[in-house]
Amino acid sequence: MKFLSIYKAAERGVPPSQEEMTKMGKLVEEGMKAGWLLGTEGCLPSALGARVRNTSGNLTVTDGPFTEAKELVGGFAILRAKSKEEAIQLAKDFLKVVGEGECELRQLYEADTCLGATA
Repeated sequence: MKFLSIYKAAERGVPPSQEEMTKMGKLVEEGMKAGWLLGTEGCLPSALGARVRNTSGNLTVTDGPFTEAKELVGGFAILRAKSKEEAIQLAKDFLKVVGEGECELRQLYEADTCLGATA
């Protein structure tokens, strides 16, 4: 099974420290070698982003920063796990390294293994 892990946290406004980068780099390297981490990326500050919304056919664009939001997407990972419980444990391990925040886990649709699954 594959899961999308969406990391959400309050925007810090400062880049990660060298120590934080080293710890995260070690986790990423271990995950890639072990095969449970298929891909991951972090997000730049929301000041560089935009939100595009469609409401009843009306498209609007709002430039960042998104100061009204308590938590923003800080990054994502694609995980391979044998079960939802295993994916939860991988998210817990990630949060022990990154610190404050939450991971939303969503199983990804895979045509060969999810036939008959309901939304």
